[in-house]
Amino acid sequence: MSKGFGKMKNLGKLTILLPVVLAGALTACSQNQAEEKKEEIYAIPVETALVSTGNVGSFYSTTATLEAPEEAEVVTRVAGLIEKLHIEEGDKVKKGQLLATIDARRQLYQYQQSQANVKVIEQELNRLNKMTNKQFVSADAISKLEFNLQAAKAQRDLAKLQLTESEVRSPIDGVVAKRHVKAGNMVKEFEPLFYVVRQNELHGIVHLPEQQLASLKLDQNATITSNLNSQYASIAKVIRISPVVDAESGTFKVTLLLPNSEDKFKAGMFTRAELQYDTHTDVTVVPYSALINQDNSYAIYTVNEGKAQLNDVKVGYQQNGLVEITNGVNQGDEIVIRGQHNLKDQSDVEVINPTETKIAAK
Repeated sequence: MSKGFGKMKNLGKLTILLPVVLAGALTACSQNQAEEKKEEIYAIPVETALVSTGNVGSFYSTTATLEAPEEAEVVTRVAGLIEKLHIEEGDKVKKGQLLATIDARRQLYQYQQSQANVKVIEQELNRLNKMTNKQFVSADAISKLEFNLQAAKAQRDLAKLQLTESEVRSPIDGVVAKRHVKAGNMVKEFEPLFYVVRQNELHGIVHLPEQQLASLKLDQNATITSNLNSQYASIAKVIRISPVVDAESGTFKVTLLLPNSEDKFKAGMFTRAELQYDTHTDVTVVPYSALINQDNSYAIYTVNEGKAQLNDVKVGYQQNGLVEITNGVNQGDEIVIRGQHNLKDQSDVEVINPTETKIAAK
C-alpha cells in the first residue's frame, strides 16, 4: 500500500513538472524569436556612396560690390530747350551716338555772324596787301587787322563748337541707366541729362584681411555668385592688388574683373566672391555630408559585410560639397553619407540608396 502510494505521488510530481518544463521551453523559444526580431528591427537604414577621386581647391569667401569700370554723367554744355530725345533708359549706346538734340537756332545765328565777320576782315586785309603803293598803308593798320582776324576766327570756332554741342552725344559705349530730362524741358549749362554705364565687364571690389596678402597674385581666379540667385555665377580674375593695408580695418583692396556679356550682373549689386588659392588634382574625395565632427576631429563610417565601422580621417580642401581626405579611407570604399548620426561602431546597417528605393516603389 505504501509502495503504490509512493508511485502515485511520483506520478503526480511528474504531472506537475511537465507543464512547467513545456512552459519553460516555449518561453525560451519565444525569447529566441524576439531576439531575432530585435536584430532585424535594429538594422539601421543608411545611404552609401563609393569613395572616388577628383579635383578640389582652396578658397577664401567674402562679399564683393560690383562697379562699372566706365560710367559717365552726360551733361549739356549749352543752355536751351530739349528739342528731341533719341534714346530711352535701358537702351545700349555707342561712343559718339546722338542722345538728345537741343534747340540750337541761337548758336547757329551766332556762328553765321562770326563767320561773316571773318570774311569781312579777310577781304579788307587782302585789299591792303594787294595795294602797290605801300606808303599809303601803315604797318600798324595791317597788324591790327591781322589781330582782329585771329580774334574773329576764334569767335567763329567757339560759335561752331557751341552749335556742335547742341547735339548731346554719348562719351562711352554702354547702356543708359538714367534719363534726367524729358523732351520740351529747358536745361541749363552743365545740367545732367543722362547717366551711362558700361556693363559688359564689371569690377568686383573686395577687401581682404592682411594675412591673405601673401596668398594672392594677379590673374588668380575667383568665382562671383549673386546673393539673390545662386545660379548667377561667373569666373572673375584678379586684376589689381592694393600695395597698402588700411590701418583702421586691417584690410587691403582687391579688384576683380568680371566678364558680363550676358548681362546677368548689374553695377551696384552685392555678391559673394570665392578666391581660389590652390587646386589639388586627382585626390581622394568624399561628399561633405559623410563627415562626422568629433571634438575638432573628423570620422567617416564605412560599411563592410553589413556592419558600420568608424574610421578617423584627416581632411584637406573643400569645394562644391566635396572634401579631400588625406588619410583614413581609400578609393572604392563604401561609406555612409546619410544616416550616420544614428550609428555606433559595429552597428548593423541596411543599405537603402535612392535608386533602390525607386525600384522597390515601382
